[in-house]
Amino acid sequence: MAAPMFVRKAKWRFFFTLAKILVGKKATAPHFAFAGPGSTDLLCSRIVEGGHRRVLVVTDGPLRALGISEQAVTGLQSAGVDVFWYDGVKPDPTFDQVYEGAQLLRQHDCSAVLAVGGGSSIDAAKAIAACFDASADPKSWIGFNKGPEEALPIYAIPTTAGTGSEATMGAVITDASDHSKNVIAGEPFLPTAVALDAELMLGLPPAVTAATGLDALTHGIEAYIGVWERGTRRETALLAIKGVFNWLPKAMQTPADPEVRMGMSLAAYYGGVAINQVSVGNVHAIAHQLGALYGIPHGEANALVLPHLLRRYGAAAETALAELADALDLPGTGSSADRAATLIEAIETLSAESGLSPTHPAIQRSDFARITDMAITEGDGYFSPKLLTEEDVQVVLAAISQP
Repeated sequence: MAAPMFVRKAKWRFFFTLAKILVGKKATAPHFAFAGPGSTDLLCSRIVEGGHRRVLVVTDGPLRALGISEQAVTGLQSAGVDVFWYDGVKPDPTFDQVYEGAQLLRQHDCSAVLAVGGGSSIDAAKAIAACFDASADPKSWIGFNKGPEEALPIYAIPTTAGTGSEATMGAVITDASDHSKNVIAGEPFLPTAVALDAELMLGLPPAVTAATGLDALTHGIEAYIGVWERGTRRETALLAIKGVFNWLPKAMQTPADPEVRMGMSLAAYYGGVAINQVSVGNVHAIAHQLGALYGIPHGEANALVLPHLLRRYGAAAETALAELADALDLPGTGSSADRAATLIEAIETLSAESGLSPTHPAIQRSDFARITDMAITEGDGYFSPKLLTEEDVQVVLAAISQP
């Protein structure tokens, strides 16, 4: 059961004040991003120029079987770099997978890690890169700035457009013993350089395109409506939001169009840049529990929760949401509350037209209390417009579950 609200508010204010003192208003220095045709080869050249001769590639089995991972590293192999593989990453990577990859990292004496794949591969690669010492204990790193002071250089080639992990200093790793999702975050986990190459995304299935697209939209919206004024979070969040509204419908209609895929790739990247400055919010606090308990893909879980939680925010977020409605040139006029409602309806329409269901059969009412407690605990560490209440979470869960 959650602590009394006055206690939670006091703790939240202390945490927020401490974060502002320790981190400040300036954005974290961005890393280097290659974008467009040939960007994968340019990234490989950057790795070679960095003097790396032994590189661990972290990916998933299906992506490697399709030849996409192999295609991404041809620039390394042609330069004579010894490439070693860890292709055991599964959706929602676990600490066990991190340990397996780290063993290969040390066994082959690699000096850098290259992630090829979606957010799961990139998150796993971040944790693996910090395990260059056999004594490393990733489970002790849970939280912000609790990990090692340095990691091996991390490079990333995202093959989905949504997670934004290629632009953040955070990773989400699952503890298989209790199915909890744990955030590990700190500057050593920020990739050194990335390649945004639309050619590697042309075969992305429609369901993955839709879910990851709504994931990117959630990142943009949560960064925009949060209460921490830091860096360029609003500007980059708006680029992500506009990008998803513009490019996701086109990606669903013409998935083999490189320009469309590039647009989505940039939108996802901007979303990652935005949340890297101010973190995510309460949508993620609930969505993470749905992924942990039921295996619902992260982007799909965010899409389920997003519109309902935005409504629960009410006046706490309506001004910011109204600004977004105006920035997107959504039709209609009226009060801030009316414009906020227009935006939320547009989000629901975008999700539905992308083929995502508004409910999920796996969500069980018998789990509502557990999900509520876990979501509130996680959400109290974010800078959302308001703290979650038990009613907030349960109203959302009732809306997205099936009778």
